[in-house]
Amino acid sequence: MQTEISDSIKLTQYSHGAGCGCKISPKILDKIINHNVGNVPVFPHLLVGNAEKDDAAVMDLGDGTAIISTTDFFMPIVDDACEFGKIASTNAISDIYAMGGSPMMAIAILGWPIDKLSPEVASEVLEGARQVCTEAGIPLAGGHSIDSPEPIFGLAVTGRVNIQKMKKNGGDIKDCLLYLTKPLGVGILTTAVKKGKIKQEHRRLAPESMLQLNKIGQNLAELDYVKAMTDVTGFGLLGHLSEMCVASNVSASVVYRDVPQLDKDALAFYLSEKCIPGGTNRNFDSYGHKIDGLTDISKAILCDPQTSGGLLIAVQKERQNEFEAFIQNFDIQLKPVGYITEKKETLISVI
Repeated sequence: MQTEISDSIKLTQYSHGAGCGCKISPKILDKIINHNVGNVPVFPHLLVGNAEKDDAAVMDLGDGTAIISTTDFFMPIVDDACEFGKIASTNAISDIYAMGGSPMMAIAILGWPIDKLSPEVASEVLEGARQVCTEAGIPLAGGHSIDSPEPIFGLAVTGRVNIQKMKKNGGDIKDCLLYLTKPLGVGILTTAVKKGKIKQEHRRLAPESMLQLNKIGQNLAELDYVKAMTDVTGFGLLGHLSEMCVASNVSASVVYRDVPQLDKDALAFYLSEKCIPGGTNRNFDSYGHKIDGLTDISKAILCDPQTSGGLLIAVQKERQNEFEAFIQNFDIQLKPVGYITEKKETLISVI
């Protein structure tokens, strides 16, 4: 709920992008990260770094555990300042859960247009962050701020994980089933908000999904039959699945009818109203040549940039019933959205 301070402020009008849809496309990001990669020194205790394209960096502490370090920040995806802080924080902490780790603390990253927006509004963003950090059981322990042309907020988060239980975005996942813990469509719905086309009955669909912490990742770390895990954010489901396939030297099939959507009828309506995030086409331009079987509709859904999306989980096929029973203990109902195959010419088939 908006407060008296910010009830007349619409934060999304102060930024050119929104949420993880602001991310640089995978194709351009590869050029940035891989330039002069041969000059990077080797650190033996760095278990996960840039080369793996995983959710976070991981450093071996030498005692069977490791530190997980990540950062994530973006421009407003909702108008309410407190809720913006909550969503950005939920999204950032997700990287720790996606590695099977437990968060320890966070520090804030704030860029604020002080000539356009009052410090009281920025304070509400930080209050939202504190509330989410408290829910995750960690302190918001500090941060850094700059005067910025557009509002930007996020967290740098530190976590810890048992190395033997750590989940990466790749591994021995051949013949695994794929599960997704949150429905898709956040990018489409938030674009509808930004364009002023959202219907009142659909206004809370995206925020309520984005505000759900992926705490289940800590529990999934205990399952040896969960072979890989990543969170689905700005690159869309197909982008993050592509990274999983490349890291594991396999291919995948996605059963489109089984992929959860926030509201299929609502999404179809907003797609007909051209509420397609710019990130969708940037995503497709980066990895579309690796995908077979897409229609215009399935492309718009499966390449839709998510903010604070769900976990994409690879589970041994023979343990399907055990996994689904386990996850029901956390009031989560899941069924497979696809499966992993041996390496084929086509990286991902949509069927």
